Amino acid sequence: MVFLFVAIAVVVLALLVTAALVIPRRRAREMRPPVDVGVVLLEDAQPSATGTLIEAPPAPVEPAPAPAAPGVEQPEPTAGRLLRLRARLARSQNTFGRGLLAVLSRDQLDDAAWEEVEEALLTADVGVAPTSEIVERLRTRTKVLGTRSPGELRALLAEELVTALQPDLDRTLRSTPTGERPAVVLVVGVNGTGKTTTCGKLARVLVADGRTVLLGAADTFRAAAADQLQTWGSRVGAETVRGPEGGDPASVAFDAVKQGTDRHVDTVLIDTAGRLHTKVGLMDELGKVKRVVEKQAPVDETLLVLDATTGQNGLTQARVFTEVVDVTGIVLTKLDGTAKGGIVISVQRELGVPVKLVGLGEGADDLAPFDPEQFVDALLGE
Repeated sequence: MVFLFVAIAVVVLALLVTAALVIPRRRAREMRPPVDVGVVLLEDAQPSATGTLIEAPPAPVEPAPAPAAPGVEQPEPTAGRLLRLRARLARSQNTFGRGLLAVLSRDQLDDAAWEEVEEALLTADVGVAPTSEIVERLRTRTKVLGTRSPGELRALLAEELVTALQPDLDRTLRSTPTGERPAVVLVVGVNGTGKTTTCGKLARVLVADGRTVLLGAADTFRAAAADQLQTWGSRVGAETVRGPEGGDPASVAFDAVKQGTDRHVDTVLIDTAGRLHTKVGLMDELGKVKRVVEKQAPVDETLLVLDATTGQNGLTQARVFTEVVDVTGIVLTKLDGTAKGGIVISVQRELGVPVKLVGLGEGADDLAPFDPEQFVDALLGE
C-alpha cells in the first residue's frame, strides 16, 4: 500500500515538471511575430544543399542612364566675322589712328609733321620701306589736292594703307577637295604662337563654311597636344587621327591624309609640332612631314602661324619656314592685344605671302578671314 502511494507521487511530480517546461515554450512560440511573406516569397526561394529553403539573391539594380553627349556646336559664319570683331581691334589700335589723323589735320604740314607721321607708322611695325612709300604718297596727294577736312584726310590715309596691304593678293583658303581626294592644309609655326589652338579654331572656320574636316595630330612631342586638338575637333564633330606620344609625326600626317581620302572628307587639317626656326634638325623634320604627306596627296595650303606681338622679329622666323615648306598663307594671331597692326603690311611685303586669317581674341570664333578694307577701318577708328 505504501508502495502504491509512492508510485502515484512520482507520476504526479513528473507531470508537473513536464508542464513547467512545455507550456512556456508553447507560449513563446505563439508570441513570436509572423514571418513577412512579402520579404521572401516561396516561389523565389531555392533549396539549399541540406534541403532548407533560402532566400533568392536580390534582383540586380539597373544602372543609371549615362548623360547625353553634348550637342555639336554650330560655329559662327565667317562672312563678316572680321567686321563683327572690329571693336576688339579698334580698342588696341585707336591710338595709332587718332595720332596719325591729328597730325595730318594740322594747319601747317611741315617737315616736322611728316616726321611725326613717319614715326607713327614705324612704331606700328609698318616697316621702313612701306613707311617711306606711304609718307611720300601722302605728302604729294595732300599738296596737290589741298585736303584739310578730317573726313577727307581719313579717306586719304585709309586709301594709302589699303594699297600698302596689297588688296589684290589671293586670300582664298584652299580647302575644297579635288576629285576623290581631300584638300590638305598643313599648319606650321614656332613654339608659343598658339598654333594648336589656332588649328582648332581653323577647324571651326572650315566647318562654318560648310566643309567636313579631319584633324591630324602630328605634334607628337608636346604633352597633351593631341588631346587639346581632339577636344577642339569634337566640339564641331571633326574626328582626330593621332599616334603614340613621341612617335613619328610624318607617319601620323600620312595616316590622316589616307583616312581623309577613305572617308571622303573635304579637308584634312594637320597640326605640326612647334619648332624654332634656328634648329636645323627640326626644320628638316618639318620638310620630311610635307614630303611624306605628298606621297599620299599634294599639300594644298601651308599656313604659317605668327604671333603679331613679336613685331619685326617674326619676319626672320617667317623667312626660314617659307624656305623649308613653301608657305602659302599667314595666320596672324593676338592682333587684339599689344600687337602693332602695321605688322600685316611688313609680313606681306617681306615674304610675298598674303595674310589670310587673323586672330582677335581667345574665344572659339575669334579667328577671322582677313579683309584689308575692314582691317584699315578698324585701325583708324571712328
